[in-house]
Amino acid sequence: MKFEFLMTLNSVLRHGSFANAADDVGLTASAVSLQMKRLEEYLGQPLFDRSGRSVRPTPLAVELAENVRGALDAMEEARTRNAAALTGRVVIGAIRSLQPTMIPLVLREIGGRHPSLSVRVIQGDSGELLEHLKAGRLDGAALVRPTSGGSSRLYWQDLEQQPFVFVAPPDSIETTAEALISRYDWIQFDTSLTSGRTAASYLHRLSPGTRPRFELESIEAVLAMVSAGLGVSIIPRLPTSSRVRAPVRQIRLDDDTPTRKIAFVCRSGDADNRRVMAIRDAFATGYGVTREE
Repeated sequence: MKFEFLMTLNSVLRHGSFANAADDVGLTASAVSLQMKRLEEYLGQPLFDRSGRSVRPTPLAVELAENVRGALDAMEEARTRNAAALTGRVVIGAIRSLQPTMIPLVLREIGGRHPSLSVRVIQGDSGELLEHLKAGRLDGAALVRPTSGGSSRLYWQDLEQQPFVFVAPPDSIETTAEALISRYDWIQFDTSLTSGRTAASYLHRLSPGTRPRFELESIEAVLAMVSAGLGVSIIPRLPTSSRVRAPVRQIRLDDDTPTRKIAFVCRSGDADNRRVMAIRDAFATGYGVTREE
């Protein structure tokens, strides 16, 4: 039986459901459910009443959580004690669109909290970064989480759900995406990336048969082109804390607007590594994600 199962049990009781606990511990709800079943198998007794529409903890679950909470609190206190003394080097990956937007915020946070921690940042697309992570060349990465949810063998911390937005030149006057597409050239975000293919698919729904005049490899380049009046595009919305500001108009899309999920990921075995946790927490701070301890 793994000690992390007890940590997950404690989170379930604190947050009231498997789904809420999943967000807290960085797992999927199904992974939380599986951990609880494994713990029940180990104990030989049920920890939750699943007869109703929602699961309810049994007295044994409450007793067990209360008994281990002191040990969990002691471990957390020991882990965070003298956290500013972190030293060494950590290598992280980040997709291109985060390099000028979130990475400066993350590194500033790390520099303030852990001045002796050295950070190297590698750029790549999400698939490349995942391969580097699995091969041990990265300690963690901030990327687009796969639509499948990603490997359960990795630790995931969701950071932001980014909707796609339609962008047009700042001096354009048309009020609908369709009208803007008929007037301006289409600027396509790199279709070798999942986000670019998502944008292209949505364009096809809006205006079948439209072909791109330009295709660019970065969101920042697309924004610069649109801002210069050279076309229109659909891109993932940049973080509100982003310092990249090209003047463009944003046109509201319909209720079926596609989204992408930005997440921090590391190997499960490194989820409790203090250096990796410092990077994860810096990303969470940058995105305004609150983590309950």
